[in-house]
Amino acid sequence: MNRQNLWFLTLFSFILILGVYYITLPSEIFSKKGIESVSKNVDVVVSENDKLVALRVERNEKISSVMGELQEKITSPSSTTEDKNAAFEELQILNLAKGKETYLENKILSDFKIKSFVEIDNKDIKVTITSNEHNSKIANDIMKCIQNEFNDKKNIVVKFES
Repeated sequence: MNRQNLWFLTLFSFILILGVYYITLPSEIFSKKGIESVSKNVDVVVSENDKLVALRVERNEKISSVMGELQEKITSPSSTTEDKNAAFEELQILNLAKGKETYLENKILSDFKIKSFVEIDNKDIKVTITSNEHNSKIANDIMKCIQNEFNDKKNIVVKFES
């Protein structure tokens, strides 16, 4: 398979994913009335700890801005093929990391019955747990549990927030 065919398949897959995403969005979002009603009728009900929610929102904003920049590089006619390939690979890495973060949060919840926030940045993994009790045994167990999910060595930090 040559590079041109690989590039075509990659872009086609990306366009297909974006198309499915666009189709699944509610149509009210795209109308002017829908945008106004969405922005006016915002009721926030927080079911988790406020600190975890704030960390998730901050992380999602950061990832969204990076993804937007990468998508601009991919769609820019002035970008070279190498730049587009690098941006696409970085976009895939971000998506995989985001999925892994969610998986690890769910694993910690199911194994330890603790709500957490997980942030993966290359080889560094930060786990934030809301608890008044700072238990080193639980922290060690969580580190072992997370490390078992990866083949290579990760720097795992467990932080307790009260």
